[in-house]
Amino acid sequence: IKKAAAKRGKTAQRGSSNVFSMFEQSQIQEFKEAFGCIDQNRDGIINKADLKETYGQLGKLNVSDEELESMLAEGKGPINFTVFLTLFGEKLNGTDPEETILAAFKLFDPNATGVVNKDEFRRLLMNQADKFTAEEVDQAFAVAPIDVAGNIDYKSLCYIITHGDEKEES
Repeated sequence: IKKAAAKRGKTAQRGSSNVFSMFEQSQIQEFKEAFGCIDQNRDGIINKADLKETYGQLGKLNVSDEELESMLAEGKGPINFTVFLTLFGEKLNGTDPEETILAAFKLFDPNATGVVNKDEFRRLLMNQADKFTAEEVDQAFAVAPIDVAGNIDYKSLCYIITHGDEKEES
């Protein structure tokens, strides 16, 4: 049993070095601060009581035990800082962001043309949900592939968002 535990420990350690390389040092520090805020009893592990207290401080008092247990189950064991960081790494990098972004754009392209009108999209960005300012829309459109008819090729834009703009790198 000790050998198996030691082997798991080595695997976990090897895995943890990968998760730390996924983030900049400043990001890791921010996650560490967030972890410290959630770890209410300062024992190095986030448990149900820590989550319940954190939600309470944020004004959400009616979080069910099932919700809290579901969150904790994502860690597949005690949630220490490395597991916490891994969970965020999976959330941020685990699912294919390109597919997620494409799916969002397809909502604005019911005829599956592969483009959305830039003026209509600007109107939506500035008037729906987390409203963009005119400057934020201009920044987004600065890298967007827009044709002469004023349509955004959102498949290319999704690629730029998830892989970077080749023009910037050269």
